[in-house]
Amino acid sequence: GILEKIRLYLIKKHLPHLEDRRKYHQEFASSTSFHGVHNIVRKRSRTRRVLWLLVVVGCLTTAIWQICSRFIYYFSWPTTTSVVVQYVENVKFPAVTFCNLNRFQARAVSNLKIIFLIWNIVSGVFQKFPMEEKQFQELNDFLLGNQNFSIKEFTRKNGFYLNRSTLLECEFFGKPCHPQDFEHIFTEYGNCFTFNHDDLPARRVSLSGRGLHLLFDVQQEQFTDEPALGFTDAGITFVIHSPKELPRFDGLGLLTPVGTRAQVAIQQLKSIIQEYPWGECKPDIKLQYHEIYSTNGWYIQDWCGCLPFILPGNGTECDLLKFYNCVYPAVYDIEVKGLCTVGTHNSTCPAPCEETDYPTTVTYSSFVGEKAIKYLSAKLKKSPDYIRQNLVRIDIKYHDLSYKITQQQKAMTISELLAEVGGQLGLFCGASLITIIELLEYIFTNFCWMCTFLLLKAPEMPQWNNPSQNQPTHKEKKMGIQEC
Repeated sequence: GILEKIRLYLIKKHLPHLEDRRKYHQEFASSTSFHGVHNIVRKRSRTRRVLWLLVVVGCLTTAIWQICSRFIYYFSWPTTTSVVVQYVENVKFPAVTFCNLNRFQARAVSNLKIIFLIWNIVSGVFQKFPMEEKQFQELNDFLLGNQNFSIKEFTRKNGFYLNRSTLLECEFFGKPCHPQDFEHIFTEYGNCFTFNHDDLPARRVSLSGRGLHLLFDVQQEQFTDEPALGFTDAGITFVIHSPKELPRFDGLGLLTPVGTRAQVAIQQLKSIIQEYPWGECKPDIKLQYHEIYSTNGWYIQDWCGCLPFILPGNGTECDLLKFYNCVYPAVYDIEVKGLCTVGTHNSTCPAPCEETDYPTTVTYSSFVGEKAIKYLSAKLKKSPDYIRQNLVRIDIKYHDLSYKITQQQKAMTISELLAEVGGQLGLFCGASLITIIELLEYIFTNFCWMCTFLLLKAPEMPQWNNPSQNQPTHKEKKMGIQEC
């Protein structure tokens, strides 16, 4: 049907004569903007034609090689990293979370040593610790007799607290601050307190060398952390982080022992990572329960149907039995199966697209000299020995009014790739986009001629459906027999 109609049409419209086709090829070679081709046709000397043919073929081969290498480089998704230092008039102050190294009040846990085992299980969502068979038995006995016990409420009431007796001095940029300016938060250190938790716009620093100045009283006599071992390390641990992130103490907490002054100089470092395939971040990932990401929390909530209060999220809170029977084994499962694989875009813990860190430089000194001892002893009405064993001073300030941006950028964009391709074509062939269109038109014309030639030389299409006029039908044969 359709092929036969095309064939009949082409029979009426004959191919150009051989001389016309040769003339078309010669005109194209003489007029094309592809440099060098016309020299192959116009030169009368055969030697020069061959030389120009070698030159054109060599340049074309080199251009194709260079263009292919540019495409291969582009599709390897290369990146570059730029570091820019921005100096500003004021800079946002980070959040700072403080914890006492001694987590519980001694009076509350002196006859209840099981609390430390329970808290280790609770804080095990960050890092699992081994348990002995004897400890399992003690825990089972305690849970049978205290089914309504809440380690969360016990820690909130009997852990470290922040008030005027533990926070003796607080000053932010020359203005006094108070315990109510700190937000309570649970960490592996129990009760902790975050300054600038809500990222208030007013909390900006406009001068370097000034910032947050604090004086803590750790009250060693009232707080403890393992009664069997006596008093452990005494002092304050703190971590500097973005107000939009939770504090991470594992390997990042700074320790300040009693009788010591810590001077902390900070800088702000912003990291911007490209999305896949150039980088490893996934900007389309949205958190379901909380704006702060927690892989352990997501897995525990999916498996146990509850969320530990020590992790971010809005799920149902796990009771103590769930901690013991489900959460603790879930953490072990996370570690054994490696459910949190970090670093690639398709991992369970992909890299964030934007992150703010605060690199710190810490120097320590003893602030309890003889004159300081006398001054503080008279001011606080405390003995010199008490001051040496309980007071901690921390000063946090910006090193200078600047922030550093480390940005991952595409090493080659689409426009740069097109410029590279155009440059190679122009350098070796003197070609442009118009030249490519000319070549495509020439190739298309020759392709049409080839298809026309093949269709004209093909045999006639067989008539499968319509019977031939020269052959009688079955009815005609029957009538012919009757006439005879």
